[in-house]
Amino acid sequence: MRSDREAPPREPGRPGLAGLAAEPPADFAVRVLRRVGIPRETYDTYVRLDTAAGGLYVAASPDAVTGAALDTGGLTAAGFEELHRSRTHRSAVRSARPFPGVTTALRTGRARRLPVDLSPLGPADRAVLEAVRAIPAGQLRPVGWIAREAAAAPEAVVGGLARNPAAVLIPCHRVTYDNGTPCDAGHLPEAGDALRAAEGIDLQRAAELRRRGVLFLGSDTTRIYCHPTCAHARRITAPHQVPFRTAREAGQAGYRACKSCRPVSA
Repeated sequence: MRSDREAPPREPGRPGLAGLAAEPPADFAVRVLRRVGIPRETYDTYVRLDTAAGGLYVAASPDAVTGAALDTGGLTAAGFEELHRSRTHRSAVRSARPFPGVTTALRTGRARRLPVDLSPLGPADRAVLEAVRAIPAGQLRPVGWIAREAAAAPEAVVGGLARNPAAVLIPCHRVTYDNGTPCDAGHLPEAGDALRAAEGIDLQRAAELRRRGVLFLGSDTTRIYCHPTCAHARRITAPHQVPFRTAREAGQAGYRACKSCRPVSA
């Protein structure tokens, strides 16, 4: 005899209540906070967007991007929320709407004008990351270039890259060591390679130049030398390319530094 506390048998073909469960809308939590009158200025929102290196969590206040992290290391939404809270002391609530300009910045690789809040960092790290933001899409710059632009020591540059709070949007994947080796201090090397390839950087060509010790390319017609990925260097046809191992070598050969990519002067 069946106890009154036992659930009645489920009729064939009829799902239980568990079958009625559904994922809430991405902006459900934001709607609730608005409905109960929580000021938008008191919390950040975040979305997950696709990049060439995988998913990217991007958080923002009403005024600026406040953090971004790739999920390539197994980072989950809950993990990103915890990471963001520990770094900014602000909650990040899932949303369906990215901060204005973020999607375009990821698509074009041009994020320099995107407001990014670097206030939790010290002045040295901020200077390093602002210098990194000046590197154009599809180009690479060495640590020494960043050090000069940020008026920082090379070791401080590497530390600043590792503390980048806005992965991809602050393009640390465009930084190399002074010998041309990628300086992937803030993310996994395979993520850096994916991002560089997506920007049209010829990784095989870069590796070949690195093996030859070539850090600069000059044009024997203009007598100007550049970083190899500079837009002007990419226009130098093979017969007119002059490789240089150092800026001093280029200067001694009578070549001037490019005013666009501004390599270290001889």
